[in-house]
Amino acid sequence: MLKSFRLSAALVMLLGMAPLLSACHTTAGVGQDVSQGGHALSNSANANAPASPPP
Repeated sequence: MLKSFRLSAALVMLLGMAPLLSACHTTAGVGQDVSQGGHALSNSANANAPASPPP
């Protein structure tokens, strides 16, 4: 009986931790995507900026 309880408890803990572990990768991926989008926007703004500022 105790062995069955321990197995069930371990299974519940592992299943409970799975979404937390996958969320870390998802959040990191979103952060990288946003960062790359910001870099692309900055590069585009720099490439399309006037050569000399207006007086």
